[in-house]
Amino acid sequence: MSVIYILLSISIIVAIGFFIAFIYAVKKGQFDDSYTPSVRMLFEDELIKEQSKPSLKTKKTN
Repeated sequence: MSVIYILLSISIIVAIGFFIAFIYAVKKGQFDDSYTPSVRMLFEDELIKEQSKPSLKTKKTN
């Protein structure tokens, strides 16, 4: 039973270490995207949906 407590405490310490490393990386800008804004103009725009043909109800009658 004492092995479970030891493994649990070690896993919590490792998890806290990874969490601290993640927070440090976020604060230092590791996950900032500096590439996409410079090439955003090269990407295709969203496709514009084709306008539907006017139905009989919307056609003007003379």
